[in-house]
Amino acid sequence: MTFKELSIIEPVLKALSEKGYQNPTPIQQDAIPVVLNNKDLLGLAQTGTGKTAAFAIPIIQHLYQEKKVIRKREIKALVLTPTRELAIQISDCFKDYAKYTGLRHCVIFGGVKQKAQTDELQRGVDILIATPGRLLDLMNQGFINLKTLRHFVLDEADRMLDMGFIHDIKRILPKLPKEKQTLFFSATMPDTIVDLSRSMLNKPERVEVTPVSTPVETIKQYLYYVEKQEKKDLLLHLLSKEKKQSVLVFSRTKHGADKIARILCKAGIGSEAIHGNKSQGARQRALTNFKSHKTRVLIATDIAARGIDINQLELVINYDLPDVPETYIHRIGRTGRAGNSGTALTFCAQDERPLLRDIQRLTGKALFAMPKVAMQ
Repeated sequence: MTFKELSIIEPVLKALSEKGYQNPTPIQQDAIPVVLNNKDLLGLAQTGTGKTAAFAIPIIQHLYQEKKVIRKREIKALVLTPTRELAIQISDCFKDYAKYTGLRHCVIFGGVKQKAQTDELQRGVDILIATPGRLLDLMNQGFINLKTLRHFVLDEADRMLDMGFIHDIKRILPKLPKEKQTLFFSATMPDTIVDLSRSMLNKPERVEVTPVSTPVETIKQYLYYVEKQEKKDLLLHLLSKEKKQSVLVFSRTKHGADKIARILCKAGIGSEAIHGNKSQGARQRALTNFKSHKTRVLIATDIAARGIDINQLELVINYDLPDVPETYIHRIGRTGRAGNSGTALTFCAQDERPLLRDIQRLTGKALFAMPKVAMQ
């Protein structure tokens, strides 16, 4: 299937073609017709599946077609996302896809002075991409009026919950018009998220992208059986031995990520942790430092790692095994991108062996177990 077969208008098709996009991803193929048909949508999808285009393309098309009737430039679409880095990524997508439509968008987030953002808002925008705190702040100051809103997107709902934004969302929702299209996206659906979606959506269509069950063939996967208390020593040993430029380490918990970062920094290995308890500014700095190779090792929790897209990342280390086996696929998929080779190392303690069995059952292959490492 092509984007043209999804009845996408010519100005958007032209922009997509310039980006080299001809064929929609599964979530785009399923979601775009639903959104174009003005229905509410419940999307279950991970970052990296193409979900931003799944809502951006049809929203742009709606607004472009309405623009011929409504000439006044007011906020007609709002995308709410948990972090500054995700807001910037979504803004870049709208910029690319709306290139030939004449639509204007704006991105607002905290951690920076507001004047540049308020100046842009006062010039008039059609689409607003925002983080919850800055949105509420500027609404309270009178810079933002959402009475003309027609499309509302809540992106990364479970991450919103993890980062403590659920109360901000509940303060924002009553300020939105009752008559609007709502698109709700989450990678997981815990009970709290299910309840929130039910309170927001009206007879939604559900679109779900099944996680990929086969790891990229170019990724070499190795397993280390290790006692829990020896993991830190094994990590230090491997990092001193591998000398890889960029290494992404996954921790199951925020506390664990901070602890690993302290251990590595103490050993003289440049490291930073990224997780939901860090401020947006701190996360963005850590990500920027990692991408520019100022920091060699980034330690991340699974939710905080969403949106991390590093070119030619050479090594991923699973310091802790994930509770959900599909998460392993997404973790190691941060390396071996665009045809490049990559390596994934997994540490498995005795109490994690049931999690390892789940992963190997999902992938259909046993991880190659390395000999026990003699550490000084």
